[in-house]
Amino acid sequence: MADRLELLELGDDVLYFDEPCPPRVAAQIDAAAHDYGQPAAEQRLLFAYFLAPEQLSVLVALYRYYFYQHRLDDALLVAERALEVSARRLQLAGGWRNLGPRTLGEAAMRSMGMLRFHLLALKGSAVILLRLGQIGEACTRLRTIAGVDQRDALGARPLLEVVDRQYAPLTETLD
Repeated sequence: MADRLELLELGDDVLYFDEPCPPRVAAQIDAAAHDYGQPAAEQRLLFAYFLAPEQLSVLVALYRYYFYQHRLDDALLVAERALEVSARRLQLAGGWRNLGPRTLGEAAMRSMGMLRFHLLALKGSAVILLRLGQIGEACTRLRTIAGVDQRDALGARPLLEVVDRQYAPLTETLD
């Protein structure tokens, strides 16, 4: 099995947004989009989460809501939940931290689309960690992505380059 995969080659895999979303849940997400900027939006998203806590569309909507509201701690909590749910679906024991050549290949065979979602959630969590000043943990996550994303389709390498330029003394001690 190869150490790296071409993450742009999704084949005919189902992506998270293609999963059937219960109508009641989808209605809450749509209503939250309509109510964006009002307290009702968050309430609707949390109700959708209560109805379907493992529905990836709900997690993405919550993540985006908190991220764009600059509620980074909340967005990170949701990103971690998305990582947990997608790791379980991919049968990644130990989650992203144990993602190596064998587990990467096995996960890709289960669902390339879900693997790509998992890595995008990992990148999202890394971006939040950068903004929160948790540089070491952010770099660990970005290096994991860069290590498996041969063509840098997910864009982890440019982020690492910026971090290395900005925090060179700190990141050198992390290696």
